[in-house]
Amino acid sequence: MADKESPKKPMVNSKKKKKNKRGGAKRKITLEQTVAYKAVSEWVFLEQSNGGGGSSNSMSFGDGFIDDFGVQWYQPKEKLVFEFHCHTTCSDGYLSPTKLVERAHSKGVKVLALTDHDTMSGVPEAMDAARRFGIKIIPGVEISTIFYSRGDSGPEEPVHILAYYSSCGPAKSAALEKVLGDIREGRFLRAKNIVSKLNKLKLPVKWENVAKIAGKGVAPGRLHIARAMLEAGHVENLKQAFTRYLYDGGPAYCTGSEPVAEETVQLIRETGGVAVLAHPWALKNPGAIIRRLKEAGLHGVEVYRSDGKLSVYSDLADAHDLLKLGGSDYHGRGGQHESDVGSTSVPVLIVHEFLKVARPIWCNAIRDILENYIKDPSDSNLQHIIKFGKTKASKLKSPSGSASELINQCLSLWLSKEERENAEFEMIKLELDRAQVVCGELENTTAKLSGKKSRVFLRSKYGADMLASSLIEVVSYILMSRLKPRPQLDRLKIFPAVLCTSTTESSSPTQ
Repeated sequence: MADKESPKKPMVNSKKKKKNKRGGAKRKITLEQTVAYKAVSEWVFLEQSNGGGGSSNSMSFGDGFIDDFGVQWYQPKEKLVFEFHCHTTCSDGYLSPTKLVERAHSKGVKVLALTDHDTMSGVPEAMDAARRFGIKIIPGVEISTIFYSRGDSGPEEPVHILAYYSSCGPAKSAALEKVLGDIREGRFLRAKNIVSKLNKLKLPVKWENVAKIAGKGVAPGRLHIARAMLEAGHVENLKQAFTRYLYDGGPAYCTGSEPVAEETVQLIRETGGVAVLAHPWALKNPGAIIRRLKEAGLHGVEVYRSDGKLSVYSDLADAHDLLKLGGSDYHGRGGQHESDVGSTSVPVLIVHEFLKVARPIWCNAIRDILENYIKDPSDSNLQHIIKFGKTKASKLKSPSGSASELINQCLSLWLSKEERENAEFEMIKLELDRAQVVCGELENTTAKLSGKKSRVFLRSKYGADMLASSLIEVVSYILMSRLKPRPQLDRLKIFPAVLCTSTTESSSPTQ
């Protein structure tokens, strides 16, 4: 009997040893982790360190120490929590952008990517709210697409692709918004078709109720229809609505007007974004889809969820040399089946790898947006620059002068010192400063001309006078000629503008 009981003692002792081990000294982080943590922390708190306000927590790592090899090490002060996938009432979430940011703050989130379905309309509000808490917002969007298998044998499959942009937003934003707008219009038609199918299945749902649940101006999705079904008593919960009727290929499922997946990846790249495949575990043939999207330029794949890293998709990412990312896909519906915002543990090393790819892409996008403004310093282009920024621009009496200061302020919040000192950005700042000087000169000229009955015109090479309808046309021409000449003006062989005034209408040039 004693022989049978004797092995039990080591088991008890081993448990005690394990318990004591867990309560012992903290595990040292590796040099690679130290470097990653320092780099990511500097990016997370970039705005505070450059005077952007917000939380006073401008440094997230403690004082460093030098080891025996002369290497600087840092011990983290706090855990950095990242959320790369969540939704608001601007698509199919339950919380407004402001309420989402507040909840993220309560969960310790430091970086929040807002990825509403097929819209970026919630990003400005989220950025305003995030300023109060020192949270960094990544402007994002989850784009609905369709993947077509090659050949007639394979069926089509819905695929969602996450796009992550710089704080300045997407370059060529009109092209992206056109695609997103078309998808949203298709969602309205799709939702109506789903409601029609449900009615044929003897599950009556009123379209008015679906539209009310979605909210004003929001394109209804399947989640909104599921909520309407729940209110009507057709299902016991939202999960049942999907598993019985609304799942891909289900009895009430319908497609919309989604773009082709590969073309969407290319569009994200062209507009200065990072393209990541969302929830590959929901796909029927993830291997083939990842392979094809990688050929189209895909940057990464979601492999992290609230319940940990999924090895099969991590292996697929490694096989195709793709970034690994992940998020909670938080909608705010509550209940035990939903992961909370910030509940996905994405390692700092993974975020560091993401930023090493993303930041050069974002810098190029910011440069392209600013160069476009220099070519055409219109108010609409200025609004595009600061649309996702944290500085609200009022109506400017001196557009180019004030814009130069405003843009320089934004750059200090978006870019590190090293990135701002890049030769291309230095040239952009010089061009903006020149525009400010020109604008000041033109303001003085405007003030002198404002009290006279004047006619303003440009004198062309051939002696014919081109009458300008207002002083602003001359201002625009002079500003452009001082920065970069417009090709259409070059073709007309117009000399540098000459301001001509006359106190009487009879001395005006030939009409």
